[in-house]
Amino acid sequence: MRKIYTIESFSYENQQLYFSLNDNELNLQLKPAAQLIADSDDFSFIYLLDTGEFYQYLRFPPTIWTELVHILQTKQNPMLQVGTVVLELTNFYEELEMLVYNIEGNYNYGSEFVQAVEKHFKAVLAD
Repeated sequence: MRKIYTIESFSYENQQLYFSLNDNELNLQLKPAAQLIADSDDFSFIYLLDTGEFYQYLRFPPTIWTELVHILQTKQNPMLQVGTVVLELTNFYEELEMLVYNIEGNYNYGSEFVQAVEKHFKAVLAD
């Protein structure tokens, strides 16, 4: 069964960004699928985690987009901490960079979503 987990908390340790999940039922056999997609209807970015049978979704709402800008500025993949287990969200930086530049001015994503992305990521898009 597919689940969606919303990322709401984060921390920095030695300049490394850690997103946290406080969900004890999460299957710890998850593997990063190295893919990020945009959910323009829900105004979020979704990172896929592979369970072997199906995908679990990590949802990054606008409340966490400042940290996504930091990822693009530092060109560093974030980590995901689930209890004592830590996973690198592989290919996150590359996928996010590609998506943000693809969304810019692309109203196929919906004008409100495009405007929100352009506003939140303007420091990166201006470079």
